[in-house]
Amino acid sequence: MSNHFSAAYLKFPGDDARLDLTDLYVFPTPGAPGRTTLIIDVNPFTTGLSATALFLMSPDFHPDAVYRINIDSDGDNQADAAFSAVFTDAEGGRQVGTVSYAIGDDARRMEPAGEVIASAVPAGFDAAAHPVQAGECELFMGVRSDPFFADAEGALHGLDWTGEDSFAGKDAQCIALQVPDDMLGPDPAISVWATVSVRHDGTLVQVDRGGNPFINPDYAKDRCNAGHPADDVATYLQPWSRLLQENGYPAAEATEAAASVLPDVLHYDRDRPAAYPDDRSLTDDVFSARMSFLTHGEVTSDGLSPHDDMLTEFPYL
Repeated sequence: MSNHFSAAYLKFPGDDARLDLTDLYVFPTPGAPGRTTLIIDVNPFTTGLSATALFLMSPDFHPDAVYRINIDSDGDNQADAAFSAVFTDAEGGRQVGTVSYAIGDDARRMEPAGEVIASAVPAGFDAAAHPVQAGECELFMGVRSDPFFADAEGALHGLDWTGEDSFAGKDAQCIALQVPDDMLGPDPAISVWATVSVRHDGTLVQVDRGGNPFINPDYAKDRCNAGHPADDVATYLQPWSRLLQENGYPAAEATEAAASVLPDVLHYDRDRPAAYPDDRSLTDDVFSARMSFLTHGEVTSDGLSPHDDMLTEFPYL
């Protein structure tokens, strides 16, 4: 599931930070009824927790990758709409991207398909970058302060909290869209997940995906990253139930709890109050929520607060 250092053993997919999907956010656009904001953050290139050498990391998007937000609007765990972003090589401090919007069968293709809603949009590498209009959508692509907050060091050392936010002052690459609700489907309740694929020898290979914050153990990460939500229940219900039993859940309750987070999609219902897990905003304490879930309520919080550098206007980061 979506997290920083998504590959096994605190590494990046393909040992490349640019392919690392860190977070997915979906929430009603403030002050704009009938519109939804979707954000994926990738490439935690200044966070410094990974085993990847810092000199191999760079603050750009991967030119052979497809970054995608998938929307299921009918409950079958298949994409009915998708936004895909691809980028050119970064040259001379400049990189541009193209975003496509696909529906139906085109939304299920790994290659970008459908309507191009924005092309040759410069990726921003500093605070001077601004959103652009993309048809009915508003779009931003570029470096932003990472809103994720968590005591990662404490989590790695037996939940002995340090009081330090491992992600404060760190940056990530952001792809943000503000879209009309009807582009997400006719039903107010949808499921959303993000994927990152990269071209190997001319073939696109999915290397990361996520809907919710992390849960899968190291041995399952790489397989899960390459998987699909439609297969999650059959693949992970039993092993994740056992994992929860090992963390204090009674057997029947463990199965029920594991089923509640499978498949790995973020549920979003425009008709319900905006609060995780019915969407995910930039200030939701999902780390504490997941720690409580994994420990059967024994650990309720790492004691940290949301970052205070969010903007009041799009892209909000």
